[in-house]
Amino acid sequence: NGWGMPYALVGMGAEQIVLRKIDGAEILRRVDEHGVTLMCGAPAVVAAILDAAATWDGPIPGAGRTRIVVAGAPPPTRTIERVETELGWEFIQIYGLTETAPLLTMSRSRAEWDELTPAERARRLGRAGAPALGVRMRVDERGEILARTNHVMEGYWEQPDATADAIVDGWFHTGDGGYLDDDGYVAITDRKKDVIITGGENVSSIEVEDTLFSHPAVAEVAVIGVPDDKWGETVKALVVLAPGAEASEQELIDHCRERIAHYKCPTSVEFRDELARTATGKLQKFKLRAPYWEGHERQVN
Repeated sequence: NGWGMPYALVGMGAEQIVLRKIDGAEILRRVDEHGVTLMCGAPAVVAAILDAAATWDGPIPGAGRTRIVVAGAPPPTRTIERVETELGWEFIQIYGLTETAPLLTMSRSRAEWDELTPAERARRLGRAGAPALGVRMRVDERGEILARTNHVMEGYWEQPDATADAIVDGWFHTGDGGYLDDDGYVAITDRKKDVIITGGENVSSIEVEDTLFSHPAVAEVAVIGVPDDKWGETVKALVVLAPGAEASEQELIDHCRERIAHYKCPTSVEFRDELARTATGKLQKFKLRAPYWEGHERQVN
């Protein structure tokens, strides 16, 4: 639910520039024309802006001034780095849910990171962030992230069973897997429903997607689990190549095998022209998975 930001900015008297559709070049034009200093978007929106910036004539609008707040899905590390190096914008990540109204954490660059390389800063900014004021967070024994704050919903409308499952002893169950690192930052490993269990090992689709995104030919990627007679599930990557780029299935698999544990690597890569997304740019993995699980009673094998 992205409505929290427009409401808050109305209360602050800020001028707001509204787009009818996501268009990277049009976003850059609006930043240039209106002097936009703050914007919000899912990782797909950031990717559209970066694509447009590659052919932009002249200095990038907003360089050194514009902040982009990203939410909705964990952004690839390479995308975070490019926001700094190619746009000159500040990257901020927030995490939360509609049920938490929605902000739980914030990840923003710190002064002590100034001496780091852009790649090192990007890795730190890739975490969901530190808990916001008034928010307590912990991870339960199953690896699920829990939150407690005075702006968690009271419950789902006329759904007492769903409410009882989501809020237990005052703690809201986010449905996201992750951990709290030594800095006290929350890191998301995957949606519980998106974790791939292959041969008894849990694989984070986010980690595999981030690895594939580090290949220069990859423009978009979604990693899903598909049925496998031997392993129960196996890792499959759905990839959209960058315009004019080429890469083979084996090349991308080898790219992963050089960087992460072999059991996490895709056993197959399927090339697509586009990936199913919501209007705000979130991947719809349930739609991407569905064709492979036809005939199965549930999407766990």
